[in-house]
Formats: sequence, structure tokens, C-alpha cells
Amino acid sequence: MNNISEFITEHTGLTAQTQSEIFVSLLIIVFLSLLRFLILRVVWRQTSNVKVRYQWKRTLSFIVPFVTIILVGAVWLPAFEQFGAFLGLLSAGIAIALKDPLTNLAGWFFIIMRKPFVVGDRIQIGENTGDIIDIRLFQFTMLEIGNWVEADQSTGRIIHLPNGKVFLEPQANFSSGFEYIWNEIKVNITFESNWEKAKSILENIINEYSENTAIKAEKEILEASKNYMIYYKHLTPIVYTAVKDFGVRLTIRYLCNPRQRRGSENVIWQKILSAFNAEKNIQFAYPTTRFYKAGENASGE
Repeated sequence: MNNISEFITEHTGLTAQTQSEIFVSLLIIVFLSLLRFLILRVVWRQTSNVKVRYQWKRTLSFIVPFVTIILVGAVWLPAFEQFGAFLGLLSAGIAIALKDPLTNLAGWFFIIMRKPFVVGDRIQIGENTGDIIDIRLFQFTMLEIGNWVEADQSTGRIIHLPNGKVFLEPQANFSSGFEYIWNEIKVNITFESNWEKAKSILENIINEYSENTAIKAEKEILEASKNYMIYYKHLTPIVYTAVKDFGVRLTIRYLCNPRQRRGSENVIWQKILSAFNAEKNIQFAYPTTRFYKAGENASGE
């Protein structure tokens, strides 16, 4: 061993103490990496639950590097003490040069501690909307929804955003606290239609669809009120009436799960089409323009 150490010193200039510190550091890194591999292998054999596997992998990805830094730092600390002033200047220069990575690291700490969102939440941050599928030291990842796809369904694209975005962009969480959103469906009928009957039909449809939603939402609000000032006077669905240029607009407003918005609209629209198809005095309206010639009445006579 002495011959090997002397050979390395002769060709690299590294002292025996420095060689020893390098060897111990490498040993620590290899040992902890092997330990992480073995733990994950046991977890993979014990469970096929994707969420459990992910949590173990992410937890070890945080713990192992942290422990590695502490142990390797302890090995090299005596050598660092001799260069305290130099390291102080070096760290200041690094802080300036690595401003963005350090901001992202601070963003990660904010996300972990404050939890504006967690893995599995559906959020909008800036112009990007999607489901959070991963949170790392410098960036978080979401599965995009919306964009060119209607009704908040997945586009299939994965978006990576720097953690520092949480300090610069507002975040809207669809899942945290109150797990429902208000959705609206606009139904337009002609002025000649029996709007009162149409409104009654829509009320029956949405009340039947949302029969148990209000009860569940009330429990959700009660739980969410422990952390947020959330208050709603009415949670039951309602149909609003308005007059537009082309006819009467009946707007259905109801609560739904954000991931079921398109599915709920599909079910409700099918019932609306079937119900209106059976009524001769209810017709759908759309933007139109009417022309009259001089001397003609409204009926065209």
C-alpha cells in the first residue's frame, strides 16, 4: 500500500492524507448508493403500488445525497478549515454565479414546507396547467392539460418548470382544500321557445345529476375551513336566465370534480339533447342576422 501511495504522490502530487480522504469519500458514496439500490429493490419486491414506489424513491433521493454531503464534508472538514477565508470568498462568488439554481433550491424548500401543491395536484401556474407528477430540487414536472385539447384533458406533453416560478407566478390549485370547482354550461334557445319549460327541464336534469354532490361538497368545505377562509351560502346547482341578441341564454351552474368536467358535460348535454328533442316548442338558438325589406312586416308578407 505504501508503494502505491508513493507512486500516486510522485505522479499526481497528492499527499498520503489527501489520498486517504479521497478513498474514504469514494467508499461513503459507493456504500450509500448501494444501500439505496438495495432498499429500492426490497420495496419493488414488496409492493406493486406505483404511489408507494414513487414515495420511497423520492424520499431516498433526498435523504441519500444529504447524508452523503454530511459524511463527506466531515471527512474533508479539517482540510477546509485551513482555507476558511478563501472558501468564504469562493462561496460568495458561487452564490452570485449560481443565482438561478439557488433560487430554484429556495423554491423547492418553499414547496416542501409550505405545500402550495403536492404530487397529484392539478394546478395552474402562469400560463401552464397540468397535474403535478414530480417535484425535485431544482424543478417540478407536470402533465399538461388543456392548451389545444378542450375541457382540461391531457395533451400528453410533460412540462418541466423551475421551482423559482413559485416566487414569480401566481398558482391556482384545483385539488387542495376544496376538491370541487364550479362549472357552467350555456344553453341558448330562440325567443319563440318556451323558455320557462326549458328552464324547468334543465333544473330537473342538473338536480338529478348533482343529487349527492352538495352533501359531499359541504363536508369538503367544513374540512377546508380549518386552513382557509372558504364559505359558500349555496352549494346546490342553479339555472340562470339572460337575454342575448340571438335568443334566451339559460346557464347551468353546478359543482363538479375538476378531473370530471368534460365527462359531466358529456352526460348533461346528452340528457339535454334528448329532452329538447321531445319538445316541439323548444328550439336551440345561435347567432343570426335578420333582414327586412321596406314595406314588409316581420312575417315577410
